[in-house]
Amino acid sequence: MTFTTRPTLEGTFGMVSSTHWLASQSAQRMLELGGNAFDAAAAGGFVLHVVEPHLNGPGGDLPAIVATATDPTPRVLCGQGPAPAGATREAFAAMGLDHVPGSGPLAAAVPGAVDAWLLLLRDHGSLPLATVLEPAIGYARHGHPLLPRVAATIDRMQELFRESWTTSADLWLRDGRVPRAGELFANPVYASVLERLVEAAEDAGSDVAAQAQAARDAWACGFVAEAVEAFRGTAWRHSGGEVLPGLLGGDDLAAFSATWEEPVSAEWHGVQVAKTDLWGQGPALLQVLAMLDVLGPQSLDPDTAESMHAIVESWKLAMADREAWFGDRSPVSVEELLAADYVAERAALVGAVADLGARPGAPGGREPRLAQHVQRLVAGEDTGRSADVTTGEPTVQRDGTVSGDTCHIDVVDRWGNIISATPSGGWLQSSPTIPELGFCLGSRAQMFWLDEGLPASLVPGARPRTTLTPTLVLRDGVPVLACGSPGGDQQDQWQSLFLLRHVVGGLDLQEAIDAPMFHSTSFPGSFHPREMERGVLVVEDRVPDDVLQSLQQRGHVVMTAGPWDLGRMCAVSRDPATGVLRAGANPRGMQGYAVGR
Repeated sequence: MTFTTRPTLEGTFGMVSSTHWLASQSAQRMLELGGNAFDAAAAGGFVLHVVEPHLNGPGGDLPAIVATATDPTPRVLCGQGPAPAGATREAFAAMGLDHVPGSGPLAAAVPGAVDAWLLLLRDHGSLPLATVLEPAIGYARHGHPLLPRVAATIDRMQELFRESWTTSADLWLRDGRVPRAGELFANPVYASVLERLVEAAEDAGSDVAAQAQAARDAWACGFVAEAVEAFRGTAWRHSGGEVLPGLLGGDDLAAFSATWEEPVSAEWHGVQVAKTDLWGQGPALLQVLAMLDVLGPQSLDPDTAESMHAIVESWKLAMADREAWFGDRSPVSVEELLAADYVAERAALVGAVADLGARPGAPGGREPRLAQHVQRLVAGEDTGRSADVTTGEPTVQRDGTVSGDTCHIDVVDRWGNIISATPSGGWLQSSPTIPELGFCLGSRAQMFWLDEGLPASLVPGARPRTTLTPTLVLRDGVPVLACGSPGGDQQDQWQSLFLLRHVVGGLDLQEAIDAPMFHSTSFPGSFHPREMERGVLVVEDRVPDDVLQSLQQRGHVVMTAGPWDLGRMCAVSRDPATGVLRAGANPRGMQGYAVGR
């Protein structure tokens, strides 16, 4: 009998799943007011900025995949901001830097999340902006019970805040102390930012689209851009200890607009899995699913040692391709990476024992090239980089703590509108707070390489190769499932396990979410200090001992996490034949909840 922590919710009105209960319920409120899934997702997204500030913020980024009731064709909403105009290799070299720092203003890409949420409302929303933002404004203005993990993050950061990031100390160290878990915490400065966006919206009249566009203009060309511009000239400590000003200015906000794009997708076991293009890591999930099919049915059950081995080894190959071929300026296409002959060639490299290197392929006969830092990692050399309290893989760690992270929200409504969104970046430990705005800039630019000519090389106007990776699943061209997870480089690894268990194994949403998770760290990480742990396989300790022993015999360096430490999956679904809606949410971390009726 499959164990579940809670039931899969079922209903016909609307379903929400997110990484915080207040965001889920705020989104559900929009549905109850007659709004659609997009109003709901945006309301939940703005609440996530307030209640999970250690995991995302207004200065961060947002990719989403949506489909509407009138047009089931999935579309990608890209709120991944690019590198600022002044972010050149030469600029970093002049500062004596051979890589983009992991934190501080120099790590900032253009904030994209707020503009993306507002674009979603402009094109698909149905409620006034004041209604959509009411929950976020309320929690920011009057306070919300502070999560224990937010308090713990502030505690870790307090020395840096006091000594260097003094504007962050002013916001997070009220009365000079670390706030206690559970006490009401307000951010009135950010509440005022949202209220000014509402004022700009209402000045544009009652039309929902006009309101959203007016708020976008106020953000990109008004008071927010002015505050960012004024902040640019101040020097701050970065993750390497350097004290330098940033490069992001008001003109960069004015030049940016979130966009609608075509997704990439692949047929798999009777469904179509839609992901972002190569500026995100999503296509790696499609590669892995294709490789596992080539390897055979014995590779499709994540609860056996044979399948776990095949899954992990396939992920190593896909992540090696990510290093060589993924990026905003990739010379290859997803179609080439998913071509049957190329997938078969890659799958043939999965051997009987764990591989400890990085083996990118040669799609179309192109010779792969890796960044110099990655070459040193693969060679086992010291890269000279080290982490500090602001950096590291933004995911749940093996001891259950969080050094940073990401959020996720899925919504489906009674009409069939559906969205999967993964907001992230701009967490409170990524950069000093901009005092006039009550939030900080993100650090996504750390994912650029300063090597010249790579798909993910730093170029002004290019998008960093993000780890954010929402998923939409269709059957016969009709959306049936939206899912996703926080977790940095692990996001798609955990999603692959969920999809194997749900789509192939037939588990319901909550059963597939609750089942034991695992992931590999045996590839170059995306976050400073961009390490690689050769052969390491991290497994929740609920996995049976005989399975762990078999994996060790196959050469994996098995490291056990707590029984409920890995993965933060969210999911909602819709049965097109009956209209029944379902939702499940991750119990790990005691934050994620699904709601609906």
